Amino acid sequence: MSKVLGKYKLTSSEKFEEILEAVGVNIVSRKLAVAQTPVVEITLDGDTYTIKQTTTVKTTEIKFKLGEEFDETTADGRLVKSTVTLDGSTLKQKQIGDKEKKEKDMTFDRVFTDDDMTMTCKVDDIVCKRVYKRQ
Repeated sequence: MSKVLGKYKLTSSEKFEEILEAVGVNIVSRKLAVAQTPVVEITLDGDTYTIKQTTTVKTTEIKFKLGEEFDETTADGRLVKSTVTLDGSTLKQKQIGDKEKKEKDMTFDRVFTDDDMTMTCKVDDIVCKRVYKRQ
């Protein structure tokens, strides 16, 4: 668990714009998001985790308990159902989109080492990889 907690800054990103397009983010918002270098901070208070992402444009935050479904408003404003689990040093998150609105599901695997966090996002057959350096 201690490997998961900390502050991380984005250092590299592959196929992020493609992932955003796949979930329906408009082109202006995609270009703005791709240009950002977010800092992610993960904390734990009792049994409640917080993942806070800060950019020059926006700060987003989710709070959750492992294994419990919760409502999440994504950075682009979609309301999804999310569940996060911890498997060793990997935080696994599944977002379930609104099927009536034809929204897609998305998964995130955040793998932690002493030096960094590698986040792999998947939507359909698109895989995005973002690497964050531990601060």
